[in-house]
Amino acid sequence: MSAIKNIINPGQQWSSLVLRVPLGIIFAAHGAQKLFGWFGGYGLEGTGQWMASIGLQPGYLMALAAGSAEFFGGLFLLFGLLTRPAALVLAFTMVVAIFAVHIGNGLFMSNNGYEFGLALLAGAVSLVLSGGGRLSLDTILTRQVK
Repeated sequence: MSAIKNIINPGQQWSSLVLRVPLGIIFAAHGAQKLFGWFGGYGLEGTGQWMASIGLQPGYLMALAAGSAEFFGGLFLLFGLLTRPAALVLAFTMVVAIFAVHIGNGLFMSNNGYEFGLALLAGAVSLVLSGGGRLSLDTILTRQVK
């Protein structure tokens, strides 16, 4: 049980809360665009077709994986539930996005570059290292796991 407790150890800092909430909102919203077509997104079909067109095959499955990681991972970050594993999955998702989509366009968002993805990657990696912090559901879980 101590291995599980170490994985979900939230730490005691407040800074994770300040990072978790906006990252969770951003990731969940982007995932909702991919999965459900909310907020001007294209949904699974449209996102899957686009992913296939850039070589991420099978496109529908890749859209489902990326959208699910972002939507559910974002919700997990927002509530501080399994923060470290969720952040790890989101960090991996951002690495794929940066190298599959944005790296050839340079740094800046104005050119569809990797600037935003890099910022999200840095935030996710920070949460992998720090945990969910205070006011997270991980805090409750660690009390339950003895």
